[in-house]
Amino acid sequence: MPHGIPDRDAVRRIHLMAICGTGMGAFAGLLKAAGYDVRGSDAGIYPPMSTQLQEQKIPMMDGFRAENLDWQPDLVVVGNAIRKINPENQALLDSGLAYASFPETLSELFLKTRHPVVVAGTHGKTTTSSIIAHCLDQLAGASTGFLIGGVLLNFGRNFRPGEDGGFFVVEGDEYDTAWWDKVPKFIHYRPRSTILTSVEFDHADIYRDLDHVREAFTMLVELIPADGVLFACADGEHVPPLADPCAAPVEYYSTKGDVRAAWQGRIIDADRDGMTFEVLRQGELLGRFRSSLIGEHNLANLVAVVGLLTWHGYGAADIAEALATFQGVRRRQEIFGEPRGITLIDDFAHHPTAVAVTIDATRLRFGSDRRLWVIFEPRTNTTRRNIFQEQYGRAFDGCDVLLVAPVHLAGSLAEDERFDPDKLVADAREGGVDARQATSVDDIVADLAARARPDDVVLILSNGGFGGIYELLPAALLAAG
Repeated sequence: MPHGIPDRDAVRRIHLMAICGTGMGAFAGLLKAAGYDVRGSDAGIYPPMSTQLQEQKIPMMDGFRAENLDWQPDLVVVGNAIRKINPENQALLDSGLAYASFPETLSELFLKTRHPVVVAGTHGKTTTSSIIAHCLDQLAGASTGFLIGGVLLNFGRNFRPGEDGGFFVVEGDEYDTAWWDKVPKFIHYRPRSTILTSVEFDHADIYRDLDHVREAFTMLVELIPADGVLFACADGEHVPPLADPCAAPVEYYSTKGDVRAAWQGRIIDADRDGMTFEVLRQGELLGRFRSSLIGEHNLANLVAVVGLLTWHGYGAADIAEALATFQGVRRRQEIFGEPRGITLIDDFAHHPTAVAVTIDATRLRFGSDRRLWVIFEPRTNTTRRNIFQEQYGRAFDGCDVLLVAPVHLAGSLAEDERFDPDKLVADAREGGVDARQATSVDDIVADLAARARPDDVVLILSNGGFGGIYELLPAALLAAG
């Protein structure tokens, strides 16, 4: 069979190509939890995803080869990391086996029979998706399914099948779908209840410019049916022009008092354990809420969730009770150690806007009197490129000490498009930050072991394993004491 998914009820055996990718690995877990026989292949089976797949007893084949398909699956799901010339993909095209992309398969096997809740935008997708998945679990029960880019601490995983007829929360990724289908993944997600958090230029490996990004989100908005709803952030110049033409009702939210927004949020107080905030609807107080999350950017995420849950008929008191039990998302402001009273925090922020608001939130959480270190690894496809070189120069102004790691896989980029850590260091120093470029993870660990003192806060910004720093640093700080 050519490209396409066979009858839904006929699919039981599914093979995933590039199974160790973050999204594909989570999807493998979702399929297994839903009762499918799942196997997969990848080049160089690697942790942490390989470990998670092993724990779920999902067989993996190391390397892309034609014989990986000998078990004759009913469907082959091709990850967007797979190129057409991949030898296993070539064997697939010759085999007559049915194949589809990850987004197409998610749509057909899960979203088609659920109420899709799609969270999209440049910033805040993972956190907002996680909050609403947790709250819907508390309010609507186990019929709620989800597939999210970060691990929910309440569940210890980032997927759950849910049940037909229930809500299904999915993070609306704007990356492309597959080698034969270059539209954003979220185009396949059947958006009905939708949150659009923000629109900025990002993913320079995929998008040409801001207009190209806007085209993608325009396609998403056009898919929302008249009986759906769009919650759109009014704080920013790019979202409202995209949201206004939506066929569904558009509910704007704001944390900055934008007059278009029926939903407004404000922080009442904050401490190490989170913040208390209020939500107003049409100028009237809806309720006061407490969350373990902190910062203006998370306030916006929380207001969107409160608004959407209210839209679906849930009361403020019940929403507040659900929010209060949300533990957070792994690698989003996650404290992973406090050796000698030095607080170590892991976060994913990579875009300069996200970096600045994450630093602000950390200040709000721990106070301005504690010295704040930021360790920045240019590792994502955005941070490795110099597209935001100037903006990064001011993004770190809120910290005291900045250590910039070498660009990950620097040799794979031409020098004229590669991010320049030396320039970032120079720009940060102009802003009054004690900044320097580190030569390696060992260099970073040694510097912190020598200079960090009790009551310091260390914020690590990376989306990868970062050379084992998460194990090396706590041990080194303890030994230095």
